[in-house]
Amino acid sequence: MPVEETRPATGHSPHGVEDLCEAAKELYARALSEGRVGVDEAVGTPCLMDFGLLQPAVTDLRWLEPVSPAVALHKLLRDAEKRIFDERHREARLTEAFEPLMRLDGPRTAPAESTAITVIDGLQRINLAIAKAMADAAQELLAVQPHNGRNLVSVQDSLERDQAFLDRGGRIRTLYQHTLRHSPAVVARYEILSGDAEVRTLNEVIERLLVIDRTVAFIPASRDRSVAVEIRHPALVEYLVMVFDRLWHMAVPMYPKAVQQPSVNGITPRQRAIAALLVEGHTDTAIADRLGMNVRTARVHIAKLAATLGSESRAQLGYLIGRSGILEEEREDERDQGRES
Repeated sequence: MPVEETRPATGHSPHGVEDLCEAAKELYARALSEGRVGVDEAVGTPCLMDFGLLQPAVTDLRWLEPVSPAVALHKLLRDAEKRIFDERHREARLTEAFEPLMRLDGPRTAPAESTAITVIDGLQRINLAIAKAMADAAQELLAVQPHNGRNLVSVQDSLERDQAFLDRGGRIRTLYQHTLRHSPAVVARYEILSGDAEVRTLNEVIERLLVIDRTVAFIPASRDRSVAVEIRHPALVEYLVMVFDRLWHMAVPMYPKAVQQPSVNGITPRQRAIAALLVEGHTDTAIADRLGMNVRTARVHIAKLAATLGSESRAQLGYLIGRSGILEEEREDERDQGRES
């Protein structure tokens, strides 16, 4: 789907999706209001088709139907993410290509800060860099591990490395999403590890983060985590530690002593988290991604939430969520968890 600009057309100047022309805005608004517009009416606004805001009607090709703004926005953002990923991958390839040339050129062209941020391309290289940093560490590992489908393998792969770190007197603090509180692989991992290890969970966490001895941090630089950034700049590492600490104080203890979140008026904590995202206008797919579950599970929770509140439609569900006060209860729980921490 093109995002940068529309194709040229008579009487229609090319523009980006963020600068949608007035004619297109008016026609799209009417399409949303009436449910469709004629194909001939959209001739002067090709941007609506280019940006995925209108699509041919399945039953009658003489008409165009509007795509939900939330769905269209999600697709456009995914396209933007792909372009960013491609640029980061290209940046990593360029860094790799020029690295031997910079060594030949000598230290006169390499600034002292050049090792403060290093782009690492390839899972094997990333794992080797993390293993080396962990081998030299003996104080603290801070980790954020969002669910991405590979967690169940990765949590086992790092057991030996983390146990050696704990045996040297190190401390491990890890944040997961609530959806992993009962994951057999995650639970088994902390039953096997011995030493000073703590685990807490949140509805949502940031992308993967490792901070080792508060001197080096690793963050992903691509959506599939095949590219990472190693950070040794003290100010940046300190900032990431502060972010972790803020999340840690809001999180719910899971190990070594678990704290159970209570249901309120028949609505579970997970359903309250989903309710907050529904009110913000997120799609089922976006909700599932942010909470670390599959779309089918998210929809089951949405259906149960609707049944509990007596909702008969998606629009009514948003209204009933706001009227029920459950979002205020969710915020109060988070404040209480922060104070208890």
